[in-house]
Amino acid sequence: MIYSLDKLNEMAGGDNDFITSVVSVFLEEVPQDLQGLEVAVNNKNYETIYQLAHKIKPNVDLLGMEQTRVAALEIETLGKKGNTSEEIASIFPTLKKDITQVISELKKDFSL
Repeated sequence: MIYSLDKLNEMAGGDNDFITSVVSVFLEEVPQDLQGLEVAVNNKNYETIYQLAHKIKPNVDLLGMEQTRVAALEIETLGKKGNTSEEIASIFPTLKKDITQVISELKKDFSL
């Protein structure tokens, strides 16, 4: 398991509906953002890369995915700089793999 609910549990204060709601929103939004990010990486659209990595970062942080948050931050920073497609292309596969794995785990763990 590469995610942790510690931050969510702390925020939720025992409200399991809140946790399920946050997980549901993650499962709704992040796969779309990840797909958009992949298209932007392939098209070297740096503004979109920056925006989507910026949007993904707090979502993975909320689930305690520190390594994935760092990867999203690096991609966000590189997207803002522009003309860094090789560096972004080297980081993106790890981000995609981690998020894809967490999506699968969350669907299973929360029966969603």
